[in-house]
Amino acid sequence: MAGRWSLKGKKALVTGGTKGIGKAVVNEYVQLGAQVFLTARTERDVLDVVESYGSGNVYGVASDVSTKEGCEKLIAEVNRVFDGELHVLVNNVGTSIRKPSVEYMEEEYDILMDTNVKSMFRLCQMAHPMLKKAGSSCVLMNSSVAGMVALNSGAIYGMTKAALNQLTRALCCEWCGDGIRVNSVCPWYTRTPLAAPVIEDKKRLGIILARTPAGKVAEPEDVAALFAFLAMDCAKHISGQSVSVDGGFTANGNFTFS
Repeated sequence: MAGRWSLKGKKALVTGGTKGIGKAVVNEYVQLGAQVFLTARTERDVLDVVESYGSGNVYGVASDVSTKEGCEKLIAEVNRVFDGELHVLVNNVGTSIRKPSVEYMEEEYDILMDTNVKSMFRLCQMAHPMLKKAGSSCVLMNSSVAGMVALNSGAIYGMTKAALNQLTRALCCEWCGDGIRVNSVCPWYTRTPLAAPVIEDKKRLGIILARTPAGKVAEPEDVAALFAFLAMDCAKHISGQSVSVDGGFTANGNFTFS
């Protein structure tokens, strides 16, 4: 029974693993017994996180997964370190540019699509042989409730997250015969560096909390807990799902809290 609620013996790759939700996922996985390979664009940040564990179970390399070359560099190193096997791919990296739709520049559109969608699709493709070889493996996307409902987070950002939710459904059906499950985790506002400009604005925070039944924003660990569960063997019959971690936000139509 204990093995079903553990990640012992699992090999996991976490992109964007030095900050926010990604870092919380790395920590959760290590505590549950997994070997973890992490990446981020800044080499010093990667080294700092890897060295902070000092256990020999955490590895990393700096790479920019918004580029094809960065993905190829990352997958080659993961393949080498993990001997061609990967049980969990956490596609966590992402960014946001918040502005009215009519004000977006072409290069901003490309940045959002390359980082939030193309990087994840590429890594799924490239990691597929390792995931298939490992058996009973999974891909987990860090999506957003912005892919489910309209938010003031920028139309393109919402488009990218909706695309991830659809990619989740498509790959679930396509790869189930290879023993690969695919799910997406959809957070609402979480206390991360990316969300800080919004959360630190008292007026905007008040609006967020007024629509959130739980009455608070999530901590990174709250979201990481779902990433941990979905990677475990006890979740082996859960696939193709986009699961919200939102304190009840997406359940709320126009409910007024006293």
